[in-house]
Amino acid sequence: MRTTTLRRSLVALFAAAISFGAITQAQAETLRIGYQKYGTLVLLKAKGTLEKRLAEHGVDVKWTEFPGGPQLLEGLNVGSVDFGVTGETPPVFAQAAGADLLYVAHEPPAPTGEAILVPKDSPIKSVAELKGKKVALNKGSNVHYLLVRALEDAGLKYGDITPVYLPPADARAAFERGSVDAWVIWDPFQSAAEKQLQARTLRDGSGLVDNHQFYLATRTYAEKNPQVIGVLVEEIRGVGEWVKGNLDEATSQVAPLIGLSPEITRQAVERQGYGAQFISPKVVAAQQKIADTFTELKLIPKQLTIKDVIWTPPAKVAQVQ
Repeated sequence: MRTTTLRRSLVALFAAAISFGAITQAQAETLRIGYQKYGTLVLLKAKGTLEKRLAEHGVDVKWTEFPGGPQLLEGLNVGSVDFGVTGETPPVFAQAAGADLLYVAHEPPAPTGEAILVPKDSPIKSVAELKGKKVALNKGSNVHYLLVRALEDAGLKYGDITPVYLPPADARAAFERGSVDAWVIWDPFQSAAEKQLQARTLRDGSGLVDNHQFYLATRTYAEKNPQVIGVLVEEIRGVGEWVKGNLDEATSQVAPLIGLSPEITRQAVERQGYGAQFISPKVVAAQQKIADTFTELKLIPKQLTIKDVIWTPPAKVAQVQ
């Protein structure tokens, strides 16, 4: 198995080397990446391997941290970054708002990496008991869809709860002081609340959502710089494959970067999906279902067609798969 994996990696590297040779001076001289305080991009940034590969071809890399997916996609939309990572729902809201962005790749499902949490001493024991309660969440983030699906599964409508839209830091503060009854959140904030506050999981994404992580780029950058995007996806995939076989080392690297203990970080790292791939028809269909759900709820103003915003890599770049 390890021999086969190594052979595939070598083939991928060779294909990338061939396609990368097509990079010209006409390509952008700087790749600006938006990232969040979690995920494979944190490790990729720390390792510096992307910078080394791109520097050989005159391309610099700049990194900007964002507190959540909606904010990151706004950065993409206004042109402050070229590429970034978010959960499932932010791209839907961004597309509805007219952002000219393209889905480039995705990570495998990670349904336990997001959850509805309640305080450790809360009398609430089921999602059905959230009726009439205040629930904190980051509007338009991946957990927005989890909440919708969890309520539906429990026989409730979105209007049966009172959503309180807050970014992670503010939501945690509201959760701690008891001004909301529940908090829908993702890792590593989820793991931190579980370990530090003994928050109880009411329902995670298992059986409800995929919780894909998506990599997106501005249409302009992706269309003008396909080889750079191809190398970037390959580097992300390589880091992910390394993490799967080196969880302890990955944890020790990530913990100080995100300012959390090894115990909290290890749990978050274990729950993440690794192995970035270009977008498949199956994933497009799943994302279309999310878009249709938010249209039906009138949380977005119009019907969307997800396949219209999927980047198709050139043949040489696609070989890296």
